[in-house]
Amino acid sequence: MDNKRTVFMISGGMDALLGAIALLIYFGIIPVDLGIPRWIIGIIGGILFFSGVAVVTYFFTKPES
Repeated sequence: MDNKRTVFMISGGMDALLGAIALLIYFGIIPVDLGIPRWIIGIIGGILFFSGVAVVTYFFTKPES
């Protein structure tokens, strides 16, 4: 596996993890008050989570060249 693919997979995984944490804050499972509206946290968390999952899925299913 080349370095570029590994970096993208790690980056996508970290995005998905941060997005999941933000969504847990949005849904109130992690009770944290960040001082910004919760709907903004929900939007940012959703974008991070789903884009991270998409990147990781793409690079896991992409055939090696």
